[in-house]
Amino acid sequence: MIAFSVLLSCKKDKFNNTSVDFTKEFVFTKGIEGPAVDSKGNLYAVNFKEEGTIGVVDNKGKASLFTKLPNGSIGNGIRFDKNDNMYIADYTNHNILRIKKGETKPVVYAHDSIMNQPNDLAISPNGTLYASDPNWDDETGNLWMVRDQKFHLIEKNMGTTNGIEVSPDGKNLYVNESVQRKIWVYEINLDGSVKNKTLFISFNDYGLDGMRCDEKGNIYVCRYGKGTVAVLSPTGVLLKEIQLKGKKPTNITFNNDYKACYITVADRGCIEVVNL
Repeated sequence: MIAFSVLLSCKKDKFNNTSVDFTKEFVFTKGIEGPAVDSKGNLYAVNFKEEGTIGVVDNKGKASLFTKLPNGSIGNGIRFDKNDNMYIADYTNHNILRIKKGETKPVVYAHDSIMNQPNDLAISPNGTLYASDPNWDDETGNLWMVRDQKFHLIEKNMGTTNGIEVSPDGKNLYVNESVQRKIWVYEINLDGSVKNKTLFISFNDYGLDGMRCDEKGNIYVCRYGKGTVAVLSPTGVLLKEIQLKGKKPTNITFNNDYKACYITVADRGCIEVVNL
């Protein structure tokens, strides 16, 4: 696979699109993260009003409590599978929690005490889960696959692994390192394991956080501290950069027709929306 390593300078950024508020400021805590949309178009994010909760937001931007997580758990990334089951990265108790469709009670889906967190999640078209696992203190991280409700280590001693995503065709896994400002791409084997790790892109300023692919395979990357979302082509070309109101975007998701994206913003405790 060809290496797509690009150094980007903030002086050359081109800004397209701007965001507006979807929810009110500080309806969520500064730990807001994990936006995800179910098949009915409901939007979810963690830490509604207080840590350890999940909020649901209707199509008018009104947020309410969906559920409280048990036993001191605090969520981060959220993903839905094709059956509308919700998976939550529980970074305090080293779990991935699952809430089945139509329910609100979280149960432990997978657990491993040797993990640092987990932080963010991705799910492939065949249902395989992947989890980033940063250690912020020493600026390292690991990468895991979840299969048969068990964690399987893919790679250890990486940089601070954070945002993670699978391409729409299920062929590639993208993982970023926040402190090192790099995004790596792997080829995904039929069994969910990965091979041929390649540097996809490298930035020279600001941090990286959550990221998502649109239906065309373009990757939307939250630039933490810069207050933008960088849009990258499947070949690693910077297509545009979206200006946000807040400076600390933590994660991003799309509505079901990909005509809008929702961004969780830590310094404003809210969700911003961009019409695409």
